Amino acid sequence: MLQMKHIDNTPSIPGKFKMEKSPYNRLRLHSSLAKLTFWSIVFLGLIFVFFYRSPSSSSPVTSDLNRRSLRTNFYGGPAWEKRVRTSAKIRSRNGILVLVTGAAGFVGTHVSAALKRRGDGVLGLDNFNDYYDPSLKRARQALLERTGVYIVEGDINDVALLKKLFDIVPFTHVMHLAAQAGVRYAMENPSSYVHSNIAGLVSLLEVCKSANPQPAIVWASSSSVYGLNTKVPFSEKDRTDQPASLYAATKKAGEEIAHTYNHIYGLSLTGLRFFTVYGPWGRPDMAYFFFSRDILKGKSIQIFEAANHGTVARDFTYIDDIVKGCLGALDTAEKSTGSGGKKKGPAQLRVYNLGNTSPVPVSDLVSILERLLKVKAKRMIMKLPRNGDVQFTHANISLAQRELGYKPTTDLKTGLKKFVQWYLSYYGNGKKSAQ
Repeated sequence: MLQMKHIDNTPSIPGKFKMEKSPYNRLRLHSSLAKLTFWSIVFLGLIFVFFYRSPSSSSPVTSDLNRRSLRTNFYGGPAWEKRVRTSAKIRSRNGILVLVTGAAGFVGTHVSAALKRRGDGVLGLDNFNDYYDPSLKRARQALLERTGVYIVEGDINDVALLKKLFDIVPFTHVMHLAAQAGVRYAMENPSSYVHSNIAGLVSLLEVCKSANPQPAIVWASSSSVYGLNTKVPFSEKDRTDQPASLYAATKKAGEEIAHTYNHIYGLSLTGLRFFTVYGPWGRPDMAYFFFSRDILKGKSIQIFEAANHGTVARDFTYIDDIVKGCLGALDTAEKSTGSGGKKKGPAQLRVYNLGNTSPVPVSDLVSILERLLKVKAKRMIMKLPRNGDVQFTHANISLAQRELGYKPTTDLKTGLKKFVQWYLSYYGNGKKSAQ
């Protein structure tokens, strides 16, 4: 108190008298200090909660933060850079240098392997998130490593990592397949879709616009952009402003973002609208996959029907056909026209349907699986829920046929037979758990 009194009685300006503070002012000062101390403790507590709490927490918020973390496994150094360069080494006369994002995903694995087989330089990028069983992604990673494809483990929003990869390898093309997939999951975790499908695309395009040379970019849109359209088959010229799910909305947003970066920066961009891709090494959240699992386990499966007992049908497209479409898009992609982030002239901007042109009722899909698995399914007919699923998809692929040479050749029976063979081999007749 003596020290406080001494300070209070010291003139604020030399040579001038300072009025002694009243007890009321001293009380107010103590009160302010107490409040400052209190809020400082609260602030420090919040920092501790957000940055130092245990990652083993099982709360949904923590799980989401871990899933969407920008943290990347260690990268850099001579040995790491050598792996990157070796994976990206071109081994054919007319080969291209391709960065494949989402390389440990279903389509990404097949596209990466196909590019490597024909002698292109390929480098993968994937964050191995836990949207579905990460062990399946690790198995795909091991498959690719045996073919010579290295997958860098990192987030598409890690701009520093992306820049590092472009510094090491002058990619001529990017096959952008990294995304948060699935229609129904968007109702549980909408932020993951914005993080991956919108922010992730922008992060990639920001790096590509400044790269020298700028790469040509082919990226995965979705048939879901057709939303509530009733005119069939779906054509690239049809309206796409009626999304039925957040997933569809993020893919539509991606198409508009692609247009913007093409217009401003001269990036060559090609969007591919995939129609219900299936096959070996597929995604466990897809109906054909979990139907197989549940049929083998003797569990009931839900088969949806639309209003008035309407048929729910999908344009199922086999993975090998999709891969041919992806490679066709890469091979016909023109060079970007920008340099140093500045547009030098008009650049290519395209979008294509990649489907099978033959919608099949989901009930027929189940019948085929029953015959292949040799197990009778326990069917539960349910009304189509309001969760973003649409009644049918049907692709008009005439544009892709004409400009990409795209021609699907695998019917559903043949494709499902190949899938079931893989499934039984990988999971052991259902004895091994399929998450």
